[in-house]
Amino acid sequence: MYNKIQETADFIKNHTSIRPRTAIVLGTGLGNLAENIEIQDTLAYKDIPNFPVSTVVGHKGQLLFGTLNGKEVMAMQGRFHFYEGYSMQELIFPIRIMKFLGIEYLLLSNASGGMNPEFEIGDLMIIKDHINLMGDNPLIGNNDDRLGPRFSDMSQPYDHKLIEEVKKIAEKNNIRFHTGTYAAVSGPTFETPAEYKYIRTLGADAVGMSTVPENIAARHMGIDVFAISVITDLGIEGKIVEISHEDVIEAAKKSEPKLTLIFSELVKKL
Repeated sequence: MYNKIQETADFIKNHTSIRPRTAIVLGTGLGNLAENIEIQDTLAYKDIPNFPVSTVVGHKGQLLFGTLNGKEVMAMQGRFHFYEGYSMQELIFPIRIMKFLGIEYLLLSNASGGMNPEFEIGDLMIIKDHINLMGDNPLIGNNDDRLGPRFSDMSQPYDHKLIEEVKKIAEKNNIRFHTGTYAAVSGPTFETPAEYKYIRTLGADAVGMSTVPENIAARHMGIDVFAISVITDLGIEGKIVEISHEDVIEAAKKSEPKLTLIFSELVKKL
């Protein structure tokens, strides 16, 4: 795996002169954040050695290199999910690459179902902690000490300083937000009413099918992480309705301008 990571990182370095410290993963319905990046180089996943290929509608499947608010960044326009059939190690491969490209900060976004009674569709939730309900962990298997320690500390999965910066940005721009705990499940089915109740009882405020593996891999390698969820549907008793992937994408798009502003302002401060 280490040799594959090195090979892929070298390939990317040879195809862009951008050397960013910040990487952004654009989640479901949020890919158009890329329109605010002054793009210098674009690499399709299918053209990158050893790289997975995204199969989900709404995920374009390319790496972008350029500047956002004057700072060099890389962005994944389309992520990978456990439910697509990838192993956890394949799923986090791009995060491993980021470390070898010099990334110090990873900004994640996702669409999720809100279970906190205070939430409304379109709200933003800053993730302060998570619960892994995916039934797997990307660090299972032989550990390569060149990537990180055998037993990775998770006492601060999401960086407190980055969270405080985003709170200031949101308050300054009158953006409604919450902070909460995110639960990750494997998918691809949306939750049943009983599952929503179960996950809420465990202490989660929102639930989705991504983010946690990426976070674990990043923290394993010492990359600081910030993550935010767009609440695209509700898993609150009495408010649960039939939902489709298209509904999720549409709800996420409506919140895109707010997320774009937050990420752009945060990048400027890094």
